[in-house]
Amino acid sequence: MPPVPVHPPADLSAFRAALLDWYDAHGRTLAWRASPGAASPEPYRVWLSEVMLQQTTTPHATPYFHSFTVRWPTVSDLAAAGDSDVMAAWAGLGYYARARNLLACARAVARDHGGVFPDTEAGLLALPGVGAYTAAAVAAIAFGRAANVVDGNVERVMSRLFAVETPLPAAKPELKRLAATLVAGDRPGDWAQALMDLGATVCRPGRPTCERCPLTRWCAGFRTGAPERYPLKTKKTERPHRTGTAWVLRDAAGRVALVRRPDKGLLGGMTGLPTSDWSVDAAVASPPVAADWQDAGAIEHVFTHFSLTLSVQTATGTGDFLWTHADEALVSLPTVFSKALERALAS
Repeated sequence: MPPVPVHPPADLSAFRAALLDWYDAHGRTLAWRASPGAASPEPYRVWLSEVMLQQTTTPHATPYFHSFTVRWPTVSDLAAAGDSDVMAAWAGLGYYARARNLLACARAVARDHGGVFPDTEAGLLALPGVGAYTAAAVAAIAFGRAANVVDGNVERVMSRLFAVETPLPAAKPELKRLAATLVAGDRPGDWAQALMDLGATVCRPGRPTCERCPLTRWCAGFRTGAPERYPLKTKKTERPHRTGTAWVLRDAAGRVALVRRPDKGLLGGMTGLPTSDWSVDAAVASPPVAADWQDAGAIEHVFTHFSLTLSVQTATGTGDFLWTHADEALVSLPTVFSKALERALAS
């Protein structure tokens, strides 16, 4: 097996030209992206897309991006929006702390920067909720800074290009260092997006389509004959399982009782069904009001750090809740609650 290179290709200019030429011909057309070589896109759109794409696929994030940019076309418009409106619009994208950080960042840009995003990586990093990856992505794509933009796709490309034997996640610093050796001042935004597109469409998880790759002449993983072996991964520990109860209370008009969850914690600040605690040893919990509760079955849901079984109980009654028509609740609730409500309505 060839040794791991610790430096960029000797013919770095040819290497970069090969990938940028490929990107010019094969780059993805995305709602938030300017065409290769075109003027940089609006920083607000780049930032919004990058936040939405964290832990979310491009097809799933795209309609949300369209909805947000129509409803709140500038960062100042978003900053002026109500918390509940933004959280409801975010429902279904998951990882709801992102929505809270989105609002905090938008309000900081509007309040402290006159509605204009800082144009440096350091300035972007100082904004609430903006981490190293997002700061680098916005700096490179929106402002043309020579920033090192490394997401999961880029990590996979680096691990194969340099045949990195360190397994993930321990390899992350090494992969970021290797990616930095390839960054230059020429077309930094296109470079970042070219690497991401290569990882998403050619250097894919599982078996890459190396016959379509413009970088095989430089790829140590390709030379091994088994590029799919990379990136190596540490064996994952088993995901914990939790249980709980969701109560679906409906009134005489068929509306559903909802509650606002605490600002901190999982699904913080979101509207949801009343539930018990989701603990490993969930005991029988007290329902939110006295009623003739009936068993409607159970639903399964998987979060990042644990899986969940929620038993669903239904009843008719009244109380001090946020009452919402069922069809509206189904499209606005986080996925776990939509599943529970669907189960209740089908029972």
